[in-house]
Amino acid sequence: MTFDVHQLDQFVLVGSAVTILAILAVRISSRAGLPSLLIYLAMGVALGEKGLGIQFDDAAVAQALGFAALALILAEGGLTTSWRDFRPSMPIGLSLATIGVAVSIAVMAVGTHYLLGLPWELAVLLGAVTSPTDAAAVFSVLRAAPIKKRLSGVLEAESGLNDAPTVVLVTLISSDALGEHGITVTAAIVGYELLVGVGCGLLVGFGGSWLMRRAALPASGLYPIAVLTLTFLSYGSAAYVHASGFAAVYVAALVLGNSELPHRGATRSFAEGVAWLAQIGLFVMLGLLLTPSRIDLWATLGQALVAGLVLTVLARPISVLASSVVRRMPWRDVTFLSWAGLRGAVPIVLMTIPLAEGVVDSERLFDVVFVMVVLFTLLTGPTLPLVARRLGVDRRYEPRELDLEAAPLERIAADLLQVTITPASRLHGVEVGELRLPEGASVSMLIREGRSLVPERRTVLKRGDDMLVVTPRKLREATERRLRDVSLGGRLGRWLTEE
Repeated sequence: MTFDVHQLDQFVLVGSAVTILAILAVRISSRAGLPSLLIYLAMGVALGEKGLGIQFDDAAVAQALGFAALALILAEGGLTTSWRDFRPSMPIGLSLATIGVAVSIAVMAVGTHYLLGLPWELAVLLGAVTSPTDAAAVFSVLRAAPIKKRLSGVLEAESGLNDAPTVVLVTLISSDALGEHGITVTAAIVGYELLVGVGCGLLVGFGGSWLMRRAALPASGLYPIAVLTLTFLSYGSAAYVHASGFAAVYVAALVLGNSELPHRGATRSFAEGVAWLAQIGLFVMLGLLLTPSRIDLWATLGQALVAGLVLTVLARPISVLASSVVRRMPWRDVTFLSWAGLRGAVPIVLMTIPLAEGVVDSERLFDVVFVMVVLFTLLTGPTLPLVARRLGVDRRYEPRELDLEAAPLERIAADLLQVTITPASRLHGVEVGELRLPEGASVSMLIREGRSLVPERRTVLKRGDDMLVVTPRKLREATERRLRDVSLGGRLGRWLTEE
């Protein structure tokens, strides 16, 4: 197949139009509380066989592109996740990503085998592809929903960590390695891939952080590209030694995102933009992959409803209860986590693995998974704020944060922090001297209504101010922590914490 400049022109025209429409659709989906994947999937279907007639049925290409997009989404999730919020949630998140996934697969396999009459291989495969939560759905919905940090942190940790074991497991099932090696050997393979993948992520993350702090790049725009490339270096390194690239990329991004990197704010913004582009391309492609003409609507809809109910009513709650063995949780938390297992692109991407391997009846299973994801995303996504409010696990107030950017001052081993005092920040009304920054850090300038002024101890901060803070690099974390504490708690920020 040849590809000439005229086809390129058409691709650019259609691709740019779809991308602009998809970006504008984010506002609609966010207002409705829905993951934007539903609109993007609909765009893909509209462009496909029954719409504009674009033909796309190559499962192997879809798998490769889907894996690349998931890696970008996981990289953005790691780079923008605060270790301070992630650390308390990690035990439960890791338990949900391992014990929870295993329990969910078992319940789904038994339920769909007896209720839908699926052969055991397809029932286990359906359980494996539908058990992981979706990082894109979780990051986009929960970060905008007023959920207590202990719960949003658990769900983010779970969605960031559970792709790795399920990708390995689905690959083994699709290639019949599970039947060939048995449970014990398969578990050992999964354990090896996860542990070595995490090791590769830690190695590249800490090594890349050390390198970025010492590399004097000639343009600030190179830093975000370098950091994102480092996360993919971890993915490739792990894949080279037959380990989990998804575990590696998430861990490496988590380390890099919480390191003292130059232009960290710009890096996170760049990663967020790239991840949105990856989501748009991924969901539109998966919509194209669907072939409506082969779907027996009522049969597929019925199977999707049964499978979704087994997953939502049985598999997810039981898996959450089993995962809480590592740390007991209040029943309200367990109930919310059971309802908030958002599925999205991940189950559909995982179904491209058996499609590419030519597993018998994998096309029918793909259609069932596709319809199930759409139906139950419509059910769970918009109801999360209501469920959280009824269970009393919502945050009564919007988080009071501050916008913070950083730039390196290499010659004096210090960083310049640019802090924007947002309308909701409790820095408003606080005097500069009341900040009580660590010794050696100081507020060097205020920008107020376009004018610069050198502040004194009695200068009162106001909403909309841009504050420049110089801090020795070794005190940067403590300085940022102090600024955030005051932004959340006002003058008493040292003693007040937000749950």
